[in-house]
Amino acid sequence: METIQCTASQASAKPRARNLGLPFSGNTGPFNAITDVSGVEVGYSTVIGDSSTSGKGPARTGVTTILPRGHAGPLRAPVWAGFHSLNGNGEMTGTHWIKEAGYFTGPIGITNTHSLGTVHQSILQWMIGKPEPGVGAYKFMLPVVGETCDAYLNDMDAFHVTPAHVMDALDSASSGPLTEGNVGGGTGMICFEFKGGTGTSSRIVELLGARYTVGCLVQANFGIRPHLKILGVPVGEHLTSDRLWAGEQGSIIAVVATDAPLIPTQLERLARRAGVGIGRTGTPAGDGSGDLCLAFSTANLTMSESAAAPAVGDLTFLPNNRLDTLFEATAQAVEEAIINAMVAAEPMAGCEDRFVASIEHDAVKEVMRNYGRLNT
Repeated sequence: METIQCTASQASAKPRARNLGLPFSGNTGPFNAITDVSGVEVGYSTVIGDSSTSGKGPARTGVTTILPRGHAGPLRAPVWAGFHSLNGNGEMTGTHWIKEAGYFTGPIGITNTHSLGTVHQSILQWMIGKPEPGVGAYKFMLPVVGETCDAYLNDMDAFHVTPAHVMDALDSASSGPLTEGNVGGGTGMICFEFKGGTGTSSRIVELLGARYTVGCLVQANFGIRPHLKILGVPVGEHLTSDRLWAGEQGSIIAVVATDAPLIPTQLERLARRAGVGIGRTGTPAGDGSGDLCLAFSTANLTMSESAAAPAVGDLTFLPNNRLDTLFEATAQAVEEAIINAMVAAEPMAGCEDRFVASIEHDAVKEVMRNYGRLNT
């Protein structure tokens, strides 16, 4: 069994949607990634191999971790958050508390469906091993872990993701450009019947005299070919080879980060706009798909769970009637991240010799050119 750590320096080798000349709107950050939000770090463990253990199928899986405040932390400082389920045929832990209290603490994990429990417990073990001065003792923690199903290519029943993989992804998390496609939790994922996986993007916005960043990371594992649209162009109607199934299945996890000061109700609204970005790629969010969206803000650093927390806290936040710019930035970034995941992904064979083709770059460019939607 092979475990692959993906570092920031590897990212430049992967093509991205804008490299194909696709004219996405909006101004990106320097990495065009969720890591453009200051402090946010991402780590992967990619698990690929053919198990020698009798009865276990191939591994085409992994885990992605997101540290909202990075290793410098404080790791246990709450981040204000909001959650939205576009379609609920999936799981993201910790969301009941987010809806109740408006925040979560610690890293986010994204993996395959049957490894959710392993990732959840491993994040707890990692956090317990990292006590922080000045932070009150925790009686409980509720890690946020999302999943999508990679069972078409990966033997999920073999539980290939281990605590060691999760620890590696957490320890190796860093800022900078990110590798996309067949990496981390996205390793075995499929999007619009092409190879999918991990994708990311960001937007820089000017609002009320200040500059803010919105970044997102998706684990794209949803959609059927006829629905696929890229910048409104019905690409899936033209690229009809290597079809896999007739009905929509799979899921997508979309995590949106921002440094804009927002309160939980506003972050829930931002999470809903991640659903707009998903919808722009053509999916109707079918019954078989779990489309779960999380948004968090790194602003308003507070240690509200510490023993020394003040009796009354202060928050700064933008007015509701000025959020449209952030809404559009979120939809743009999520849409581009999904296409980035497919553009970077490589073909993959897995369980029972099943094969998933990657989207052909030249074919995409030809379709987009025919519709007048390609930068020359």
